[in-house]
Amino acid sequence: MILRSFGLDGKVAIVSGCNTGLGQGMAVALAQAGADIIGVNYGSADDTPELIEKAGRRFHNITADLSQPCVISDVVAEARRTFGRIDILVNNAGIIRREDAIEFSESDWDDVLNINLKSVFLMSQAVARVYNEQESGGKIINIASMLSYQGGIRVPSYTASKSAVMGLTRALANEWASSNINVNAIAPGYMATNNTAALRADDVREKAIRERIPANRWGTPEDVGGSAVFLASPAADYINGFTLAVDGGWLAR
Repeated sequence: MILRSFGLDGKVAIVSGCNTGLGQGMAVALAQAGADIIGVNYGSADDTPELIEKAGRRFHNITADLSQPCVISDVVAEARRTFGRIDILVNNAGIIRREDAIEFSESDWDDVLNINLKSVFLMSQAVARVYNEQESGGKIINIASMLSYQGGIRVPSYTASKSAVMGLTRALANEWASSNINVNAIAPGYMATNNTAALRADDVREKAIRERIPANRWGTPEDVGGSAVFLASPAADYINGFTLAVDGGWLAR
C-alpha cells in the first residue's frame, strides 16, 4: 500500500538540463516512476528521449537558454500545452566557472548567477502560477550543492548561487506551502558528471575528495534519482523547504 505513495503515474515533470548527468538521471527515474517528461535543454536532449521511451513514458524537448528571462514564459506555456498540465518542476540546469576569486570576472559571475539562481526563481514562479491555475498544487525540486553548506575553492559565483538556492527554497516554501505547493531541494555531493571532470582528472584532488567521503566513492546520477522521485511523490506531501543531502556521508565528516 505505501509503495503507491511513491508512484507518479499520470504526472508531468519538467526537468531542465536533462541531456546528461544528474538531470538525465533524475528524468529517467521520474519516468520509471510513471511521469511523462518535458526536457528543457540548451541544445538537443542527446539520448535522454530514448531512455525515457524505454521506461514507457513520453518525452518532449524544449530548446531554450534559461539564462534569458524572456524565454521562460514561453517554455512553461509550451510544456503545459504539450501534455496538458504540469505537476513537477526540477530546476537542474546549471553551470560552473573556475578561477581564483581575486581574478574572477564580472561576466563569469553574472553568467553563473543568471542560470543557477535567477532562472530557478523565474521558472519556479511561472510554474507555481500554473499550479494555482490548475488548482492542483505541485512539486518544485531545486538542485543545491555541497557548496550550499561550504565555501569551496575557486568557484565564488557557484558557491554564492548554490547557497542562495537553499535559502530561496526555504523562502518559496514559506509562501507556497499553504497552496499545496511543495518546494524542496537536493544537495548532491561529489558526483561523477561533466561539472566535476576537471576535479576527477586531477589525481591529487580526486584522491583527497574521495578519501573524505565515507562511502569512498563519487556519486552517480542514479544515486540522485531516488531522492527526486521521493520529493516529487505524494510520500513527500508534508515536506516543505528542506534540502536533502545526497552526499555519501560528506557532511557527516
